[in-house]
Amino acid sequence: MSDLSKNDVERASFAFSIYDFEGKGKIDAFNLGDLLRALNSNPTLATIEKLGGTKKKGEKLLTLEEFLPIYSQAKKDKDQGAYEDFLECLKLYDKNENGLMLGAELTHALLALGEKLDDSEVAEVTKDCMDPEDDDGMIPYAAFLKKVMA
Repeated sequence: MSDLSKNDVERASFAFSIYDFEGKGKIDAFNLGDLLRALNSNPTLATIEKLGGTKKKGEKLLTLEEFLPIYSQAKKDKDQGAYEDFLECLKLYDKNENGLMLGAELTHALLALGEKLDDSEVAEVTKDCMDPEDDDGMIPYAAFLKKVMA
């Protein structure tokens, strides 16, 4: 915890209190990934599991004192992507180098690459974050990425 600044500890404590749904000073480890994301971290599912997150609710509870070292480790973890990293990946699909890619290719990438999403998750993400396709089926991928990461 010593490598967290006072501001980091305050932010983490506030976010922790939001996920302490019962007000007992504990969060369900099932929500660890959401809590870390609320603190501007982008952990992979594997990282969340490594840090103590669970796949089912009610398996394990964490106190703030247990969470702070996890948060500190997540802040140091380089196994997460930033906007620029994801943008570079999507540029691979930009055949005309004009900031557009096929919406179908984006959907395919979400279904098939990295930590794959299922059909319902892809449908939700595209509904919430993807601009309508133009007449050629193209979408502006930078705008999509900004909405997803917001």
